Amino acid sequence: MTLTLEAPAEATPLVEVHGLRHVYGAGKSGPGLVVLDDVNVSLRDHEIVGLLGRSGSGKSTLLRSIAGLITPSEGEVRINNPSGDAGQSAVAMVFQSFALFPWLTVEKNVELGLEAKGLAPEVRRKRTLAAIDLIGLDGFENAYPKELSGGMRQRVGLARALVVEPAVLLMDEPFSALDVLTAETLRTDLVDLWTEGRMPIRSILMVTHNIEEAVLMCDRVLVFSSNPGRVVAEVEVDLPRPRHRLDPSFRALVDDLYGRMTTQPKPTSAQQGARTGTPGLGVALAVLDTDTLASMIERLVTPPNDGEADLADLAAHLQMEADELLPIAETLQLMRFADMAGRTLRLTPAGRRYEAADVDRRKQIFAQHLLAYVPLARHIRSVLDESPSHQAPASRFREELEESMSPAYAEETIEAIVTWGRYAEIFAYHEDDDRFSLDDPA
Repeated sequence: MTLTLEAPAEATPLVEVHGLRHVYGAGKSGPGLVVLDDVNVSLRDHEIVGLLGRSGSGKSTLLRSIAGLITPSEGEVRINNPSGDAGQSAVAMVFQSFALFPWLTVEKNVELGLEAKGLAPEVRRKRTLAAIDLIGLDGFENAYPKELSGGMRQRVGLARALVVEPAVLLMDEPFSALDVLTAETLRTDLVDLWTEGRMPIRSILMVTHNIEEAVLMCDRVLVFSSNPGRVVAEVEVDLPRPRHRLDPSFRALVDDLYGRMTTQPKPTSAQQGARTGTPGLGVALAVLDTDTLASMIERLVTPPNDGEADLADLAAHLQMEADELLPIAETLQLMRFADMAGRTLRLTPAGRRYEAADVDRRKQIFAQHLLAYVPLARHIRSVLDESPSHQAPASRFREELEESMSPAYAEETIEAIVTWGRYAEIFAYHEDDDRFSLDDPA
């Protein structure tokens, strides 16, 4: 992977990414996990571009590659720096976590980047105070992070990025750690500063999994698929600012993006089972409790849905982001309790039978579907049935999963299957020694 800085020609993008590929774990225990594959992205002057996709689609990896924080396996990142000024940076980054030094005041946290550049103290102080004032924290210069709310801490992070006057501002889900009202206020303030031309930057590249946030803020949205991450769609957001969620054109764009996210190509069963020896064993499972799944089934039956609902409407009504709703919908589809067709989530006959059943019958139906349609559950139960002791260490299944997914996803998948298996009473899990058994099931 190469990183180059060049003076821009006319209409040259500020950032160019060509053929980027990143593999985690390569060379350790096999070919590794491909997170990004053949990603090509450009960022033009005077635009906000959103990278929209599910968690784990490699969006943050791409952002960190552009920032120079990690070195991808293959490809090129070209940053066309518009200035040779020692006080100006090519890029600066705002993180999801506030990432402030708790022992430093607001002023000293913001000033750090300028100090690293070796600027004179009087220059640092002048630019630092201007940045603090710009993002609305004038009067808090001497406060420590522990004295600030979450929204105020993120404003400090934003000021710290802006004070170095970057050509490109990179933002990695900057509002996701905030409550809804605080996130909306900070999002609006940032768009206002951008629209008024008051920020010392030329373009913004931001990671998000919030579809409405992408339409509210961005000029273009790049939709990422997962496993591995690729750009599967580019959508222009040609709406005047300020934008309003109830505007029909706004809703149409949100609906379009929901449709694109739910119709992304999925890995084949052969790919899912590759290197594990068990077809489909490599499917990563979302950590969802059975009450959440049951509640969604019941919501789909409740009027006016009558068994089906538009995902965008469902998300808006339940105040859920796409990244929260889609794993539920996909799990119901995996279990054959629902089908997804574009943006529509529709209960199957089995889903309706589950909704109408009493508690004991629901457990029986869930157990039947878990064993029939979730290969990992069937695999664990088979191993336990064949073992003379009817026991097996969870590490065995965790290691099998890690052949086709990251250790973090393998751990989440085990956590999900433990929850579902206990509810269905098809096996027991003993946390004290990390093992599965048939002690409890009838």
